[in-house]
Amino acid sequence: MKINFDIDCTPEEARTFLGLPDVQPMQKAMMKEVEDRMKAGLDALGPDALFKTWLPAGMESFEQMQKVFFAQMGQGKND
Repeated sequence: MKINFDIDCTPEEARTFLGLPDVQPMQKAMMKEVEDRMKAGLDALGPDALFKTWLPAGMESFEQMQKVFFAQMGQGKND
């Protein structure tokens, strides 16, 4: 014997009927926290911040970096 029940209800109605807790307020608070942390992390990924992070302390200007690159390219070995 096979019996099928079709129940048409919303997730909120099913949660209430089964006695499960309503986690929507906690979920909203956690998503707000995640969003705030992601926005704060984006500041560290800006072009200026990345450029300063990648360059050594003694090379603040782009011109100095270019001089170092050209000096390194000019030091190739002549066979």
